[in-house]
Amino acid sequence: MAGLDDSVIQIEGPWKHRAVSAGGTRFHVAEAGEGPLVLLLHGFPEFWWAWRHQLVSLSAAGFRAAAVDLRGYGGSDKPPRGYDLVTLAGDAAGLIRALGEACATVVGHDWGGLLAWTMAVHRPKVVQRLVVASAPHPLRLRQAVRTQPRRQARAARHSLGFQLPMWPERRLLRDDAALVGRMLHEWSGPGWPDESTERRIRQAIQIPGVAHSALEYHRWLIRSLPRPDGIRYARSMRTPIQAPTLQIHGALDPLTPPSGAQGSGRYVAAPYRWRLIAEAGHFPHEERPEAFDAVLLEWLKDSGAPGR
Repeated sequence: MAGLDDSVIQIEGPWKHRAVSAGGTRFHVAEAGEGPLVLLLHGFPEFWWAWRHQLVSLSAAGFRAAAVDLRGYGGSDKPPRGYDLVTLAGDAAGLIRALGEACATVVGHDWGGLLAWTMAVHRPKVVQRLVVASAPHPLRLRQAVRTQPRRQARAARHSLGFQLPMWPERRLLRDDAALVGRMLHEWSGPGWPDESTERRIRQAIQIPGVAHSALEYHRWLIRSLPRPDGIRYARSMRTPIQAPTLQIHGALDPLTPPSGAQGSGRYVAAPYRWRLIAEAGHFPHEERPEAFDAVLLEWLKDSGAPGR
């Protein structure tokens, strides 16, 4: 199926699709509902459709939910540069303004979670509340890699393997993106994904440019570690986060084990909550959407957002 166009991500449902320009980059967004804005940021190797359950539940609860294809994914632009977390935070902040709002609740999973943490530091005025799923704070992630090398080996292994030029893209797309399917099964809890879900995600990664762009995220993360930009980024992330924060993690996550994510609250000066989703792996919002949404909506409706 090599060479699929972005029509494969124009999936019909109780949402509307639109193109939104922010900072000179065009983004594909799926929206549903009216009310306070909740911006939904997906992770690797997915696209906006990862938030299909939350688009429905959030809109029914009185929120305006907007799930975006990140830079390089799905129906969004795929420029040759700009895959560092600071630039991506600028993308998301610009999207909030382009959607007509001054600020929003930002919900991110996996890479979208790392991006959400970064937004709360680099673009704090646009982050009203922060929700992070399956993603330690970037400094907690670095610490976990140093102190728990065996437990973090799975995540480090695939990121390190993506550093080579060209070959990882070909491997990702080979045999109808079979590797993507294996990743989904290996990183999730039992029973997910079903055949239809796997097929959609494998199709989306085959849109021209997506595989390369997706791997550029991983390449920046590793290659920037000794560089001035990476050192500056790490120093900046010491800034305490002032937005009320909910951190959700799958209890069975083999890619980023809960033990490597716990402790992220030390970087949050505002009220903070940690919640585990039982029987869920790395994709709790898709594997156990009812449990995930119950935690998310309870927290969103709690205006006091009490802490620990």
